[in-house]
Amino acid sequence: MLEASPILLEPIMLLKVTAPEKYTGDIMGDLNKRRGRVLGMSPLNNGKQMIEAEIPMSVLFGYCSDLRSMTGGRGVYEYEFVRYEQAPPEVQEKEVKARAQAVAEGYKEE
Repeated sequence: MLEASPILLEPIMLLKVTAPEKYTGDIMGDLNKRRGRVLGMSPLNNGKQMIEAEIPMSVLFGYCSDLRSMTGGRGVYEYEFVRYEQAPPEVQEKEVKARAQAVAEGYKEE
């Protein structure tokens, strides 16, 4: 199998975050830290912004709590699957090491 040069794919999600404008900078910084690509921002009613970004699904775990902390509970989000994309080399290496360790410890995939 290794002779075929396999690659690891990860699911990419379209994330839409709606929050008051004053939190836009914090949200965008957090998305960049999570390997997200901001696609755009749209102003909404009542002084809110909607930020659209593509982001790997693996970094969305725990995002609800982080968003609430950043926005004082005033931010909401939704996401949907867009496509699969090749994972960065460091993510692939980490996953391969984790799988190799699991096999070495006697774990068998079924």
